[in-house]
Amino acid sequence: MRFGKLAFLTTLTLSGVLPMPVRVAAQNVSSKISAFDAPGASSAAGSFDGTFPKSINETGAITGHYVDGNTLYHGFLRNREGDFITLDAPGEGTSVGFRFGTLPNNIAISSSITINNRGTITGNYVDSNHVTHAFVRSAAGQFVTFDAPGASATAGSFDGTFPASINDGGSITGHYTDAHGVIHGFLRGPVGEFTAFDAPGTSSAAAFGYGTFPESINDAGAIAGHYTDAHGLIHGFVRSPGGKVTTFDAPGASTVAAFGYGILPHSINNAGAIAGHYIDAHGLTHGFVRSPGGTLTAFDAPGAGATAASGYGTFPESINNAGVITGHYTDTGGLIHGFIRSP
Repeated sequence: MRFGKLAFLTTLTLSGVLPMPVRVAAQNVSSKISAFDAPGASSAAGSFDGTFPKSINETGAITGHYVDGNTLYHGFLRNREGDFITLDAPGEGTSVGFRFGTLPNNIAISSSITINNRGTITGNYVDSNHVTHAFVRSAAGQFVTFDAPGASATAGSFDGTFPASINDGGSITGHYTDAHGVIHGFLRGPVGEFTAFDAPGTSSAAAFGYGTFPESINDAGAIAGHYTDAHGLIHGFVRSPGGKVTTFDAPGASTVAAFGYGILPHSINNAGAIAGHYIDAHGLTHGFVRSPGGTLTAFDAPGAGATAASGYGTFPESINNAGVITGHYTDTGGLIHGFIRSP
């Protein structure tokens, strides 16, 4: 499954959507937020560089990436005691000033790094020829790099293979760009076997944002994600462990053919429940949870902005096996807060 991103959480508690409190008086439990920086991370004021956690497993190990003083990207692993290991994939580019390395974060480049409960990490890196490759790192520290069969190797394109999620069995899902610029989903098994797939109705246009984009895989091998059709509309899908793809949309979701509009699932738990967000016909962003049986429930965090503008609304990121959802929302003043939603 996909583990959620670090969020700063507020103190409001209302109607089933529970932003994480700093102190829960009724239970007399204190909550603590600890800041950290990866050793060597840039501290240049105004650069927006630094340390970017991406994933946490149930042992408390955190992985992510940081940008150093030379604008090179590196992955990191932080254990629960706070010790850091830098993760540099074999073959990554090292040209100073061009933001090479493990996990680039440029506007036109997807970046990801996730860790499962066994300590196995997957992510992507860019080599010196500007081609993107994937890696998997064992808990013992051994790197294996890989490319999806048919992935583009065109120098300067930044195309290639982009893992999105790894389950506890070691299966990885993500997407790749082929030699024609078309984006497909993939499943990589624990011993390296590949299955490419496209959601039914996926556009074959070689254009940014078009194609099939798996986002999350659970321990049974079910995959959730989204795809773009020939009209530019975004739809959700879930792929069963046996390979059957079911597509779905949120009732009231926008039918505007524009980047980011439609429904975007982000996470699937071991029961098959899916969380994500969608944009409605008025341009407003709402959260949703889809039950294993297919019932979709929309929700908004209390205080979420109702402005039809990019960045406003409710954005679930992850759902755990108990059905608890976390993510962030933007309030009417444009400030971003975290939330937790109980089942």
